[in-house]
Amino acid sequence: MNFTRYIFTTAFLFLLGLSHLAAQEQSATVTGSVRDEADASVPFANVLLLQAATGDLVTGAVTDEAGNFLLTTPYPQELILGISSIGFESFRSQPFRLSPGTKKDFGSLRLESEMAGLDEVTVNAARPNVLIQADKTVVTVEGTVMAEGNNALDVIGRSPGVFVDADGNIQLNGRTGLIVLIDDRQTYMSAADLANFLRAMPADNIRSIEVIQNPPAKYDAEGAAGVINLVLKKNNFNGTNGNVHAGSQFNGLHTPSAGATLNIKQNKWTSNASLNYNQWGRFTDLEILRRFQLENGLSAFDQNARLKLLRNNLFFSGGTEYQINDRHSLGINLQASGQKGTEDGNSLTAISNPDNTDLNYLNALNDSESDNARIFGNFHYTGKLDTLGTKISADIDYTRMDAGSLSMLDNRYWQNENTSQGSSDRIRTGNEMDYSIFTAKVDFTKPMGAEKELETGLKGSWVRSDNLLDISKSTAEGPFVPDPNSNHFIYRENVLAAYASYKTPLTEKLALQAGLRAEYAAIEGNSVTRSEINTQEYLDLFPSAYLQHQVSDDYQIVYNVNRRITRPYYRQLNPFVFYIDPLTTEEGNPNLQPQYANNLEMNHILKNAYQFSLSFSQTENAFGQIMVQDEENRKTSIQMQNLDRTRNLSLRAVVPVEFAEWYSSSNMLQLNGNTFQSQLGEELLDEKQFSFMVRSQHNVLLPKGFKLELVGIYRSPFRDGQLVINGMSWVDAGITKTFYEDKLSLTVNGSDILRTMKFKGNIDFDRINTDVQQYNSMQSIRFTLRWKFAQGEQFKVSQRSGSTEERNRLE
Repeated sequence: MNFTRYIFTTAFLFLLGLSHLAAQEQSATVTGSVRDEADASVPFANVLLLQAATGDLVTGAVTDEAGNFLLTTPYPQELILGISSIGFESFRSQPFRLSPGTKKDFGSLRLESEMAGLDEVTVNAARPNVLIQADKTVVTVEGTVMAEGNNALDVIGRSPGVFVDADGNIQLNGRTGLIVLIDDRQTYMSAADLANFLRAMPADNIRSIEVIQNPPAKYDAEGAAGVINLVLKKNNFNGTNGNVHAGSQFNGLHTPSAGATLNIKQNKWTSNASLNYNQWGRFTDLEILRRFQLENGLSAFDQNARLKLLRNNLFFSGGTEYQINDRHSLGINLQASGQKGTEDGNSLTAISNPDNTDLNYLNALNDSESDNARIFGNFHYTGKLDTLGTKISADIDYTRMDAGSLSMLDNRYWQNENTSQGSSDRIRTGNEMDYSIFTAKVDFTKPMGAEKELETGLKGSWVRSDNLLDISKSTAEGPFVPDPNSNHFIYRENVLAAYASYKTPLTEKLALQAGLRAEYAAIEGNSVTRSEINTQEYLDLFPSAYLQHQVSDDYQIVYNVNRRITRPYYRQLNPFVFYIDPLTTEEGNPNLQPQYANNLEMNHILKNAYQFSLSFSQTENAFGQIMVQDEENRKTSIQMQNLDRTRNLSLRAVVPVEFAEWYSSSNMLQLNGNTFQSQLGEELLDEKQFSFMVRSQHNVLLPKGFKLELVGIYRSPFRDGQLVINGMSWVDAGITKTFYEDKLSLTVNGSDILRTMKFKGNIDFDRINTDVQQYNSMQSIRFTLRWKFAQGEQFKVSQRSGSTEERNRLE
């Protein structure tokens, strides 16, 4: 074991040991369980101890999944026990007294249902889908029409301020460098691998999406643009439930899907498993016009291509948790995914020359196969050390991924119409990559008095990636000869982190949360082929602060500031050269440095629903995909490089409107002002860009049990480094109908209904003059049939206690 692991392990165990200090309080305890009229437990009910004389709160807790509660207090005066839960009448006990060290057991307490239960409300009201909180925006996915049959990447792209391009790259508020978490755990994948993984994950597995623009200190500092956290569904009710589904999508390709989910809870054991298969495919129509200014005139490359991509995805997710007692639980989670894909492309390029009228042609046929296997395992412990909120949690994660691809690029060259007199060559590329990631973390939370809280923790991650790129070329049908651009690259990254955060009220209406995170990173990139080793080692501090001003019951202002980092993906540091076609290459950059972002935001929140925020971000060493042209050879290379600085000024408004109980909408307007500054070769990139994005989602409950969702999005022209991208808009819609007491549902989703999600852009910088047009067969229709089943006396409680807003507040 190396020295850093030794230090981390010692500190990890020490922090775990702090739990014993908090558990030694000598106080009286109040216990019991909460049941409904059918003697089924009521989970997540609010349980309060109140002063009998004044009604002031002494302490409180929430019932666990089995409806049990335990409260601890040294308070010697007369008390009242109060219980409340959605859909039930409130309960109040008779006054009682407690003596130090004693235990009062209320036994089984029964709650009576309200006259108008929430089951009826759910049927007769459109469900809200966006919840604004002080530090994040929560988007409801569970129960929405769009969740049926779509994948995780689809619904992420419909979240406020989020934009997902045709290749699956995710931006938040016009900024790159976004990190995606799953249940607060980082995925550690490149943008391309993450997009493929999210396409394999059914949206029906997700309960909600948390969009966190400026995360506090407890989150990794990774992710200059912010964090998106996918909160997966959990089973909280005794018994068995689940669903099976089958569907199909058509967008020029027919791609089926099917899957099943099973949840089992029996007393202290809670288990779940989900297995899903889907195909994902698309056609891409691409037009690129490149102009080269030569000494004797202008040469143009006019390229037209059609690509077919088809990927088979298999995704498994499962876990089990054991509730040791009312305070302590252990659990494991497992995810496994496998993907196999094919990509076939046919590209024709017409090349004009300035000194004659002849046209040279290049026909490139690309045939490739890929496979990807990923497994993720997690072991976690949670301990509630008292009823005041002291708790400790620990996670140990291991991720392993193996990916490989083999492609053949078959190229033919001829002049004018003399197709039979041309020449040909071939480029064969094999790319094998595997990586393993081990992480461990522990978090400790301790209330320090009235509305005061200390939170601290440690985390360590150890990453190893091995990438072998094997390129060979041949002329005509001759033998393949190794290409000097082949490369073997090994990457290692160790990051140790510690954080502390303190929350305290300053006045009756002002509250402060301040935190500091320290991260030590040791990085090594070893190009075995070139015998080159690049190392980076740095210690960074990442402060954050939040000031919450509760102006009134319905109006609050939250100010926050933080500093964040985005480290290059493993593949970006690999000095590889990958052939897109004989004239275009993608190259790695071993000198790519991390980008750092300083963020400032002021967020106005009205009635916990309306949001108006103003934010500013300045990013140093910002990542930018840079195109470089070789005028002499008329070739183009694409590489991720560091821009000197980018700035982003953003104004965002989220306005929900409830027209009636059966019709509601959520609307978002995002205004962005971006500047890009960097010295690129001999030219200075100094550009300013104003852009905006509008998103409007409508939820309608129709007669006969039909539910309709309609989403319209428009994004104005915007700049991304060298590239200026034209405006685009698109409309998605979905309708669902349930049958047989809501057990069977049929959903029809349409994407890009008007076929308007077309990409157009151009680069006119330095000597580069290029126009690009692309459409990715986004217009599609998808059918999904789902059967839900449940067995267990407590599942009827799920709708009554399933309010997303209340659950988010309690958890």
